[in-house]
Amino acid sequence: MLERLFFWFVASLKALMRSHFIAWNLFLAFIPFALSLWLFKSGKSRSWLWWLGLLTFLAFLPNAPYVLTDTVHLINFIRHGYSIWIVTLVLIPQYTLFLGAGFGAYVLSLINLGDYLKQEGKSRFIFSCELMLHFLSAVGIFLGRFQRFNSWDFVTKPIDVFHTGIANFYDPMNVLIIGITFVVLTMLYWLAKQLAIGLKLRFQQTKGIRF
Repeated sequence: MLERLFFWFVASLKALMRSHFIAWNLFLAFIPFALSLWLFKSGKSRSWLWWLGLLTFLAFLPNAPYVLTDTVHLINFIRHGYSIWIVTLVLIPQYTLFLGAGFGAYVLSLINLGDYLKQEGKSRFIFSCELMLHFLSAVGIFLGRFQRFNSWDFVTKPIDVFHTGIANFYDPMNVLIIGITFVVLTMLYWLAKQLAIGLKLRFQQTKGIRF
């Protein structure tokens, strides 16, 4: 019995160690969220630093929904023969929290942007901005997952990113992948946004706190 428990513990530890990339991807996912708190703060002046921050926000935003594609690693873990107990009690809870935190950062970032547009009297642009950012994120996810580009490559390799991005639109399969990603992002975002707004209203009603 003790031997089996020890074996299970060692196998679980190995599975967690092989998922070390999760911390890094979460860090990248929370960069746009952190920037949104600063950029879309009420009364924030639009200095050159603000515009630089906005460009950085746009470059890093795809990292947040990108975590959804990391489910391929979970599939690989399952294929490597991990026991049903490790998959059920360790890997699935770990990836559930990981995906929820990463995509949650994406949703909250766009909600902060929407609130900012409302404050600026530009509510009519919220939906179109959300769709544009979903599309840009879909392209960014494709370039990251399939072409292995990173957010900083927009600065270090701008020409390569541009040419690769344009070239991929000549392949119908790539366009289909980006299109499906765009639709999935749009649907998941809408559902998550409704949940976030509902929870916020519920919290305000319960605690009497207004944001």
